[in-house]
Amino acid sequence: MALSVDPGLLVQLKEYGVKDAATCFNCGNCTAVCSLSDSNTPFPRKTIRYLQIGATEKLLQSPEPWLCYYCGDCSETCPRDAHPGEVMMGLRRYLTASYDWTGISRLFYTSKTFEIAAILVIALLVGLGFLVFHGPMLTDRVALNVFASSHVIEILDLIMLVVLSFFLLTNSRRMAKMILGDPGQYEKKKDTAAEGDGDESSELREEKKWNGIPLSIYRDEFRVLVSNFLTQKRFQGCGSRSQFTQWLIHLLIMSGYSTIFILVVVFLRWFQRDEILSLWNPVRLLGYYATFAILYGTTYALIGRFKKSKTVYAHSHSTDWAFLILLWLTTLTGILIHFTRLLGMPLSTYYLYVIHMMIVVPMLVLEVPFAKWAHLLYRPLALFLVRVRKRALA
Repeated sequence: MALSVDPGLLVQLKEYGVKDAATCFNCGNCTAVCSLSDSNTPFPRKTIRYLQIGATEKLLQSPEPWLCYYCGDCSETCPRDAHPGEVMMGLRRYLTASYDWTGISRLFYTSKTFEIAAILVIALLVGLGFLVFHGPMLTDRVALNVFASSHVIEILDLIMLVVLSFFLLTNSRRMAKMILGDPGQYEKKKDTAAEGDGDESSELREEKKWNGIPLSIYRDEFRVLVSNFLTQKRFQGCGSRSQFTQWLIHLLIMSGYSTIFILVVVFLRWFQRDEILSLWNPVRLLGYYATFAILYGTTYALIGRFKKSKTVYAHSHSTDWAFLILLWLTTLTGILIHFTRLLGMPLSTYYLYVIHMMIVVPMLVLEVPFAKWAHLLYRPLALFLVRVRKRALA
C-alpha cells in the first residue's frame, strides 16, 4: 500500500514544541538506552523517523509517544542533541490535537493568544455569573452556602462533568480507532482461522465486535487500563532514582486532583458545608491529602522548570506552565478559603471563593478534555489498546 507523506509536517510540529527532530540521523541510540522500548513498540527512533519523512498517517496510528514517560535518558545520551524525549513530548501535544474533533486543542497548543484569551474569557464569565446570580452576603457569620448554594453548584458541576466527559470520551474514541487501524486486518485473521477451526471460528465471527475486534478481548484487557490509570506503574519502568521521584510527583498530582475532583463534583453537599467538620472527619482528611499532594507536586514541578534542574524540565511549552500555575493557584485559593472560614471572615471567604472558581473552571474546561489532563486517560488507554491490538492480531 502506498504511503502518503506530508513534507510540511516537521514545520507544523514546531508549533507543538518539536524543534530539534530534523537533526536526528537515526543512529538508534535513544531506542537502545530506553528501558521502556521493546521489539513490538520501539521508540523514539521509529516515531522520529515517521515525522522526518512526513508519514502523518503512520504517526497518528502510533501509540509510542504515550508509552514514553520522559525519563530523559535518550536526550542526555543523544549524540546530535536532537532531544528525543522532548520530541515525544511535543508529539503527545500534536496527537492530543489530532484526536480532538473540535479543533480547540490545536488552537490551545499552537496559539498563545488563544490560550491566554480562552482562560481569561472563561474566568470573566464565571466572575460575571457570580456577580449577577450570587445569594445574600451575610456578614454576621460565614454562610458560603447562602452566598453560593451547594445545591446549585452541584447541578452545574454535574452538567459540566457530562459535557467534559462527552468531549473527552469522543476524542478517546477517535484515538482508539487511529491506533487500532483498519478493522479489515483483524477480519482477515479471523477468516484465516476459520479455514481450520470449524465451529469454533463461526462462534468468533458471530461475537459482537468493535473496530473488527471481539468485545471479549476488550473486556479481558480492561484491567490493564484500570491498573495503569490508578497507579501509573509503568512510570517506574526506567528504574532510576530520578525517575522514581518523577513517578511519585506525578502520582501525587494525579491522586490529589482526582480526590478533590470527586469531593467537589460527587460529594459537594458533604464537602461544601457552612459548619466546620471535625478534624478527623474522612471528608476533611481527604481534602487535606489532596491539598498537600497537589501543592507539593506542582511546587516541585514549577521550581524544577524555573531552575531547569532536570532534562525533563529543560524545555517547557507555554501550556505546561499554564497547567501547573492554574493548578497551583486553585490549591492556594482553596487553602485561603479554608483559613478564612476557620477564622470567621465572611466577606474574605466569599471573594476568595469567586476568585477560586474563576481559576478552577477554566482549568477544568480547557485542560480536562483538550490539554494536559487528557493525558491521564490517553496514556493508560494507549497501553490498553496495544494489548488489545496484539491479541487481536495473534
